[in-house]
Amino acid sequence: MQHTRHRIRRTGRSRRLGGLAALAALALAALTTASATLPAPTKASAGPVATADETGLGPCRIPTTLGIQMSEGIPTPPGYSPSTGEIRALNLMIDFSDAVGEGRAVDRLAEFFPQTSDWFRTSSYGRLSYTPHAPVPEWLRMPMPFAAYGIERGSPYEPGYRNLVEDIVAAADPKVDFSAYDLVNILVTPNAGPSALDTVLSVTFSGNHDAPVADGVPLANTSFVYSRQDDGSGSYAETGYRVLPHENGHVFGLPDLYTSEGGGSVGHWDIMSEDWGANNDLLGWHKWKLGWLDSHQIGCASTPGTTEYSLTPLATAGGAKMAIVPITEDTGYAVEVRTRAGNDEAVCAPGVLIYRVHTGVDTGQGPVTVSDSSRDSGGCTRRPNVHSELSDAPYQPGESFVDKKNGIRISVIRADSGDVHKVRVTRS
Repeated sequence: MQHTRHRIRRTGRSRRLGGLAALAALALAALTTASATLPAPTKASAGPVATADETGLGPCRIPTTLGIQMSEGIPTPPGYSPSTGEIRALNLMIDFSDAVGEGRAVDRLAEFFPQTSDWFRTSSYGRLSYTPHAPVPEWLRMPMPFAAYGIERGSPYEPGYRNLVEDIVAAADPKVDFSAYDLVNILVTPNAGPSALDTVLSVTFSGNHDAPVADGVPLANTSFVYSRQDDGSGSYAETGYRVLPHENGHVFGLPDLYTSEGGGSVGHWDIMSEDWGANNDLLGWHKWKLGWLDSHQIGCASTPGTTEYSLTPLATAGGAKMAIVPITEDTGYAVEVRTRAGNDEAVCAPGVLIYRVHTGVDTGQGPVTVSDSSRDSGGCTRRPNVHSELSDAPYQPGESFVDKKNGIRISVIRADSGDVHKVRVTRS
């Protein structure tokens, strides 16, 4: 299957290829989905691993849906990069005869590090130690001009990528031990191809067992970054690097949350939705899926009746973080507290965020939908290039979310010191 990611910006619509497929040896193969039986968690599936009997969370571990590209289900299938512990990231900077690297290759590397490592350390509460390596500090010149590869947004099967991957491996292999790394970042000289405001070429090939092999290991999780996401607003120095943690999110098994309409489904509440403009973290569901939250930090409102939860802000370590309200075998609501802290420094309306997770929806088709407590308000953020409507989506004390069809009411009772929010879930 093919998958094209779409993005909306003020300057117009840009479409972006998502993390679907690994780099195949002679043809880039499509992303592998879950097998006929849910695989047991592995090193590359670092999400929650405790059994339902141990935690009582069974009904809230909404499983992977078969045949879905990068399903939001838990656990993440094997084949992706591990998402806890020390992760060694290989960074290769490449240029072309018709797009000669501007300045030093290490300057291109510095556009993304240490910012990307810091972002992952903050988001994971220190559980992911992302270590960048650049054993070749110079530009790796490709044997053909960039134009000759025919790289375009679109199909991962295009011949250009087959040729480009073969040439990268050939150029780097004498100097690089690929077996020493967990993931690969290809940082392309920014003057190769169009501006990111016109066509976003950045792409990740992830989770495929048929990836090409170098030094005895498959290059199953590789991100390509092109151009610069610089709209002239002056925000690039602070936010431009975040295209890389977004792309690396795919290497860890996370789907695209934006749709053909841009960030309208999730807004800036997850970097897998919008990775430009306002700084934003990952949803609590993703942090649980990645193994950054423990089972004791999750509440499961799966039975009729009323249950109350005291939730601490997602940005701070420790404490209860999320309540899940399962609906069907592949859908459920997640409830969490988002405040202006950590990677959520740009939050303009702190409060209780409520969203629906659908593990049966493909990446880039809207697998997560945030409930907007202030519909048609226009939002509260005025940051450049941000889908602002959902920026004031969180619920405040005294407000409730109601799903009449499924007999569910989620009410915010109060906010205590330290932004601890008391939430009441009622199921009829």
